[in-house]
Amino acid sequence: MDVTFKRARSEEQREIRRQAILDTAAAMLDELPVAEVSLNELSRRVGLAKSNVLRYFESREAVLLELLDVFLASWEAEMTDALAAGIDAQATPEARARQLAEILSRSLAERKVLCDLFGAQGGVLEHNVSVEVVKRHKRASLARLTTITDLMRRHLPELGDDAQLFCLMAMVSAGALSSYVPPPPSVLAAYAEEPALNMLHLDLRDALRSAFTATLVGLLPRA
Repeated sequence: MDVTFKRARSEEQREIRRQAILDTAAAMLDELPVAEVSLNELSRRVGLAKSNVLRYFESREAVLLELLDVFLASWEAEMTDALAAGIDAQATPEARARQLAEILSRSLAERKVLCDLFGAQGGVLEHNVSVEVVKRHKRASLARLTTITDLMRRHLPELGDDAQLFCLMAMVSAGALSSYVPPPPSVLAAYAEEPALNMLHLDLRDALRSAFTATLVGLLPRA
């Protein structure tokens, strides 16, 4: 973003500048992995000195944590419509579990940046931030988790109290599995030279669908 800001003097101007920082960071994530989004480059692209960016966000990690909240809210809204359209309320519990796994895996695989942020959350993003930033982020995450859990229960009430644990583990799984996709050039070369190794080549959507299906079907009560 090639913008040169004058000093923000009103609350509205401060909010505009804050949003510009978030928008610029989001655009960077379309090009770069989380680990390569630096505060220096973010400052350069948004047209502010690094010290000025730090007036709005205390660290690079604080910016990315807030983006995680934003992306999670967007995904939640998408899931509400997708599940309503894609799950047959008259189907058996196992059939609905499989439909749910399919919709979840497709949606998350299409949101690679969200998955990458999930993967970086515990090991990277929750470091170098203050207790206040962590509490604000955790409150937002808990609210999102509660909403998504209620959504899962609406379409698969048989999950009962296990719905929240499933939702939490689904996000963790998406973060972990996304780290393998796409493989680096050396790994792709190894697969090309030894085709037998291709069994280790993960497709994110397929891997998520298998993991979600096994977990959901396994959580269903048995007659």
